[in-house]
Amino acid sequence: MTELYELTIHEAGTLLRQRKISSVELTQAHLDRIRAVDPKVKAFTLVTDELALQQAKEADRRIASGTQLAPLTGIPLAIKDVICTKGITTTCGSRMLENFKPPFDATTMKHLHAAGIVMVGKTNMDEFAMGSSTEHSAFFPTHNPWDLERTPGGSSGGSAATVAAGMAMGAYGSDTGGSIRQPGALCNVLGLKPTYGRVSRYGLVAFGSSLDQIGPFARDAHDIALLLQAIAGPDACDSTSSPQPVPDYSVALTGSIKGMRIGVPEEYWVEGTQPGVVKAVREDIETLRTLGAQVSDVSLPSTKYGVAAYYIIAPAEASANLARYDGVKYGYSYRDTDDMWESMEKSRQYGFGQEVKRRIMLGTYALSSGYYDAYYKQAEKVRSLIRQDFEKAFERFDALVSPTSPTVAFKIGEISDPYQMYLSDVFTIPANLAGICGISIPGGFSAGLPVGLQLLGNAFKEDVILRIAHAFEKVTDYHKRWPTAI
Repeated sequence: MTELYELTIHEAGTLLRQRKISSVELTQAHLDRIRAVDPKVKAFTLVTDELALQQAKEADRRIASGTQLAPLTGIPLAIKDVICTKGITTTCGSRMLENFKPPFDATTMKHLHAAGIVMVGKTNMDEFAMGSSTEHSAFFPTHNPWDLERTPGGSSGGSAATVAAGMAMGAYGSDTGGSIRQPGALCNVLGLKPTYGRVSRYGLVAFGSSLDQIGPFARDAHDIALLLQAIAGPDACDSTSSPQPVPDYSVALTGSIKGMRIGVPEEYWVEGTQPGVVKAVREDIETLRTLGAQVSDVSLPSTKYGVAAYYIIAPAEASANLARYDGVKYGYSYRDTDDMWESMEKSRQYGFGQEVKRRIMLGTYALSSGYYDAYYKQAEKVRSLIRQDFEKAFERFDALVSPTSPTVAFKIGEISDPYQMYLSDVFTIPANLAGICGISIPGGFSAGLPVGLQLLGNAFKEDVILRIAHAFEKVTDYHKRWPTAI
């Protein structure tokens, strides 16, 4: 007997429409699962149980009325605590916004409410999305459901762990340099970063405005297609959102990739990648070959500069974006002084954590007079080269394939050197710099821990990488395995 929390979104959707289960039953099963499991995993900053049951009752009313239903009607989902939810605390994992209740919904939330989803809670994250382990949350670290002593990755670690542990059927996160794909890989779930501009950023609390994208987590490609469909499209509130038409992503899931051209970037086998990860991904590439794909090597020569360029551009944008937290308008405010400048200084001193301060200082330095040309301008030139590398590669290939992360999940507290932590994103960063789409899918195991397989597609070709992910799932069972530590 399958537990309700073990169903996929499309399976649950069918049962809901057939009236074999109710959204209230489905939601209650997930709230019970949260109560049983989250004290160990610590994936949520806030569980919205009363609101969830209220939304579930409304979904059941919609279903009973027989009106045209959206695929996500009545489905329990979790939202990363960086996406604004009207009247519901949105902390960004920071003391700075510990009590902040946005007066508006992000565009993503408007779409989801219109679709009739059930929100079970807000998920934990690295503060202001700066981190690769969810250890930099101001509140508590999140634990990996596959091994509670290990991190779930980051910065969307709470969302990835929530889906992996069956506490929500799907979840949304944000990806600035790998923050959806890397935790997806470490937790054995799928995580998609859409093309820049595919999803509105309005109401996503900004980290790096030219890099950030909201995207979904789920347990199979069909569910990812449904979750992306619900939020994709242009938005008058976000001038960087694209007017490109949104295809029906579910139609792309044909199960066949015969004749598709897949490139393997030579530069994505870097020193320091764990042998177990290399072995699993090499086997996955052979699986794609047996499915009829034409697989061959490709070079992306500027990739080696990706991490260096990213850690100038992203902190520079963070420095500008986080200047708004001055203790005056909203958020944490230091009041024990009559001096305005001291108040602003102390608000930031006590409101921001170490990693956020580190990146603000890096970014402010890179933008300062005399250093702008030497650092930020050079990084933007490298970004252009990385984009050109991908453009050339996609003239020959439909998609590219690589490991998602150079390692499996590492232990909490194991990586104390910030530079070592930054290297966790070595395979994911280039896609953000180029603005293309990418997905991490379960690609096997090394020493009992999940390995992620990354598929990269050209701009607005999410349907292509979803097609490959779906075909891969047809002949593997990695995505069906459940964590053993909870």
